[in-house]
Amino acid sequence: MLTLNNLKSPKGAHRNIKRIGRGQGSGQGTQAGKGHKGQKARAGGGVRTGFEGGAMPLYMRLPKRGFSNAPFKNNFAEVSLGQIEKKFDGGEVSKTALIEKGLIKGANRQLPVKILASGELTKKLTFVNIGKFSKSAREAIEKLGGEIKE
Repeated sequence: MLTLNNLKSPKGAHRNIKRIGRGQGSGQGTQAGKGHKGQKARAGGGVRTGFEGGAMPLYMRLPKRGFSNAPFKNNFAEVSLGQIEKKFDGGEVSKTALIEKGLIKGANRQLPVKILASGELTKKLTFVNIGKFSKSAREAIEKLGGEIKE
């Protein structure tokens, strides 16, 4: 029976920590693995990433040009027709239905949905309040007599 007085970690689960700066005999005394003097040997010493000893850092020397659209990028939760084919037998496909069936998870639940054409659709489905469709996905849905309601 397992009780508090006979609890034990499994073999190899616990390893003694390296006790630094506890005298010469420990093998990690004197400079305690920090070398000799200098900024990096001091308490709280060291420099931030990109610091070049007071010289103008590379990231500041390089010219900044052009435009990046990254801050304005629209992200979508992407769902393929193949995934929808497996999870839906018929009826309506909406964002809430996609979340309930587990096709949209985590942070993607906040994003607008886009339906992609990868995989094959064989069922007549009605898509309600779905943000975007790829051109070929829209064609595949309409070919089967499915509807897209905005």
